[in-house]
Amino acid sequence: MESVILVLMVLVCFNFILKQTFNKWYWVILISAVCFLFPGFMWPYAIAQSKSQIALWLADSALMLDISLILTIEVALQMSFCILAADLKSSGRLRKKKIWLYRVLRWFPGLLIFPVLFCALTAAIFSYPGTSFTKVAWCLGAAFGLAVHAGRVLFKLLFPLKEMRLELLFLTNALIAILGIIATVNGRTAVEGTAQINWSALAGLLLLVIAGTVTGAVIWCIKIRKQIKNL
Repeated sequence: MESVILVLMVLVCFNFILKQTFNKWYWVILISAVCFLFPGFMWPYAIAQSKSQIALWLADSALMLDISLILTIEVALQMSFCILAADLKSSGRLRKKKIWLYRVLRWFPGLLIFPVLFCALTAAIFSYPGTSFTKVAWCLGAAFGLAVHAGRVLFKLLFPLKEMRLELLFLTNALIAILGIIATVNGRTAVEGTAQINWSALAGLLLLVIAGTVTGAVIWCIKIRKQIKNL
């Protein structure tokens, strides 16, 4: 399980830096400054933790399920950004609401990077006993701030096309969602299996599916007719 969480943390950092390739340089400087300051101000809380405390957090099923909810929301937001960016690139025209939503999602850097930075800070403090805590914290912040800029340049060189970076960002977010389920559920299933079938619930679900399909078909036909009239 620890190896899965480690891979998940690496993917979160990868996605965070890859997302910066879509932002302007001044926004990247602001984000890297926040990442630089975060370890410097969080080291008093990091030194209060221990490896056993972190292990207890990872073994807490309720806490891990809460984290999985946050992870799912962030992955959904990042995937929505990829879809809107692809739609804007292909169609060329979007409603103002979608454009504003695209801008907000583009500026949204992601919140999972901060737990990862905190975990990295705790691990660095444990790895360098006897070294000043403030020195370790600020060195880690400086290293990550530089890594954001260096990684942004490197990704733009390796993937010069925006479409390639969008596809990579979408796929890595899907991988994060899968690994997040494995890491946070921790071998448990949220619902116990049953051999009985609730026929009324099944019938209600089928009615909802049929109603949604019919409604979508009607809306699609109305839009097609409007487009034909405009021609």
